[in-house]
Amino acid sequence: MTETAPAIKPIPVTVLTGYLGAGKTTLLNRILSDNHGKKYAVIVNEFGEIGIDNDLIVESDEEIYEMNNGCVCCTVRGDLIRVVEGLMRRPGRFDGIIVETTGLADPVPVAQTFFMDDDVRAKTELDAVVTLVDAKHLPLRLKDSREAEDQIAFADVVLLNKTDLVTPEELAKIEATVRAINPSARIHRTERSNIDLT
Repeated sequence: MTETAPAIKPIPVTVLTGYLGAGKTTLLNRILSDNHGKKYAVIVNEFGEIGIDNDLIVESDEEIYEMNNGCVCCTVRGDLIRVVEGLMRRPGRFDGIIVETTGLADPVPVAQTFFMDDDVRAKTELDAVVTLVDAKHLPLRLKDSREAEDQIAFADVVLLNKTDLVTPEELAKIEATVRAINPSARIHRTERSNIDLT
């Protein structure tokens, strides 16, 4: 009887999107600093925009920052596939990869990246597109931006954030609006992007 090596499970990838001010940076700060017991690789557009406390950084190598909770943060300077391949070559295994998009970005091209490259596709799987929504400002965002609606429409999970800034009646209307745009998305109500990371 021959034993085959167990198949290595692909690393789940989450694409994190949301309009400017929705709470992405707050959520990323929690991922990179909380002791949640997970080892995430976080890919951002600009590390300086996150404002991570330097005391949390254990090691810095070019565009990759290792945090004291075991997570890694790196910046994209052009080619997302190159960044992901670089992360895969690092020692140890990540529990997940989180890719932040800019506020106006369409998450579709970012998500498609994980299907285009054979090597990346073999080692990762797109787990979810998570959209953060600012409950207080969503009605205005939907009026002035097609991107806000597209981000909700493409989401697997919607974090309805800043729920403490609206009345229960407003929140019910906002949740109904999100549900009308995307009936199948899981919706979580949050304050200050506070959601269980385990």
